[in-house]
Amino acid sequence: MIALSVIVLTALLLGVITLWKKNSPTRLRDIPALTRLYRMLGLSVEDGTRLHISLGHGSLLDARGGALAGLAALRIIAEKTSVSDMPAVASSGDPVFGLLTQDTLQAGYQAAGVDELYVPTSGRVTGLTPFGYAAGAMNISQNEKVSANIMLGHFGPEVALLADVSDRDSVTMIGASDDLSGQAVLFANTQDALIGEELFAAGAYLGAGVTHIASLTVQDILRWLVILALLGGAAAKFVGVI
Repeated sequence: MIALSVIVLTALLLGVITLWKKNSPTRLRDIPALTRLYRMLGLSVEDGTRLHISLGHGSLLDARGGALAGLAALRIIAEKTSVSDMPAVASSGDPVFGLLTQDTLQAGYQAAGVDELYVPTSGRVTGLTPFGYAAGAMNISQNEKVSANIMLGHFGPEVALLADVSDRDSVTMIGASDDLSGQAVLFANTQDALIGEELFAAGAYLGAGVTHIASLTVQDILRWLVILALLGGAAAKFVGVI
């Protein structure tokens, strides 16, 4: 019952705030990694280099949802790089997400009005185990004229292999993981790390739409509600109500 109430509340807040944001200019706080990523979209087209976006090896049934956040960013990246000689390529370590990457890439091409340029092999499953996936993703980074590895999804310690090859080949790496071990590796090996819920803000910062911007406000509201509930419970316990 509590879970259902939270879902309903979230849906209502998202709908109301989306309508409000449509008529109200929004200023987002500066996140260096996402600002840098936005600039790289144009630079990769000018330089004739490729962006590699990876969702990691998470499952669609994984409650953490990091790879789903990565799909939102992939959609806008695909649209903005679709006319490049070296369009973006996406990788994942799960068959279902492999299909979703292809569908998301195609949607980006359609939004840009160049759906005839879409190539299904730009969305790939590079391995079905964590280290198998990392080995396949390393091959993309090393052999396909990649200028940036954008890691947004579910990664564990195996992401250190990608960080190492990016460093050796002087490839920019931007990333965030919904797994603490993967996040620790990315924090230590990337110039501008995405921390915590910043992973879920990528779509909004890349221009995915007003709904994504509204979702940031909803996250803040829910965060404060949790804080107030914890403080209220602690106070009630202290005075002996519960």
